[in-house]
Amino acid sequence: MSTYLPTIKQLQYLVSLHEHGHFGRAAEASFVSQSTLSAGIRELESLLGVTLVERSRRVVRFTPLGETVVAKAHRLLREAEELSDLVQASGKPLSGELRMSVIPTIAPFLLPKMLPRLRRERPQLQLFLREETSDAAVESLNHGRVDCVLLALPFPTGDVDYEHISDDRLFVAFPKNDPRDPPAIVPPEMIDEGRLLLLEDGHCLKAHALAACNRPELRSSAAMIATSLHTLVQMVDNGLGLTMLPQMALDAGILDNTDVVARPLSTKNASREIALIWRKNSPRAEEFKLLAEELRAG
Repeated sequence: MSTYLPTIKQLQYLVSLHEHGHFGRAAEASFVSQSTLSAGIRELESLLGVTLVERSRRVVRFTPLGETVVAKAHRLLREAEELSDLVQASGKPLSGELRMSVIPTIAPFLLPKMLPRLRRERPQLQLFLREETSDAAVESLNHGRVDCVLLALPFPTGDVDYEHISDDRLFVAFPKNDPRDPPAIVPPEMIDEGRLLLLEDGHCLKAHALAACNRPELRSSAAMIATSLHTLVQMVDNGLGLTMLPQMALDAGILDNTDVVARPLSTKNASREIALIWRKNSPRAEEFKLLAEELRAG
């Protein structure tokens, strides 16, 4: 056996560079400086006696051997995660470190209510949170950067286990003085495709809103694309259109101090399912089920 073996950190740096294709973005995702990440990869190459990455000013290109090493590194990191999870699961439930991604259309509305109680009732739990779009959160889960993800279904998550948290109804939000004066329950045909404001791609709420409307032409006709629900509300408040909002955002007061009103959509599928997901067959599954109970308790 070789006396000198690659470290977990070196393999993580290599995998991050492969995922992001850029030293700066890879370093940011790894929460280290670019020089630290670059040095770690050079140390790995020196240790192995090979070149894994061809560097130039504009492009990062992995050598054929580098691609093979990255694939192996993925497997080793997954096994290291499983080892850590196994040890973690053998201790007291919901104690120690737990990393969770939460999507932006849930985080600001659910976490402020849940976190104080969780910290009070589970003082030994070290909860590290990442706010990410649904696409990025599922990728983080698949690559072992987080242990579980709080998101909204339906969404392509791959082979995961999950716990249902709640159903979250969708509402149409429009200016209080809207000339069309929508009824108490809004039929989707009343949504003007030229006035609809949506979140950008990567947010599952965009897909849920479009599916609830059941009007395919809306997919390419949004009047504006935004990065947050708060931005959408401000646009509606200034008379620039209408949007779709989830019940939890309304309950959290997102429309406070605005002249925006919200009414439910009439379609049967006008809701999303809030769920906690984790990797299939994780040894910490029972912990995640306990966490789901805490989330359901609000």
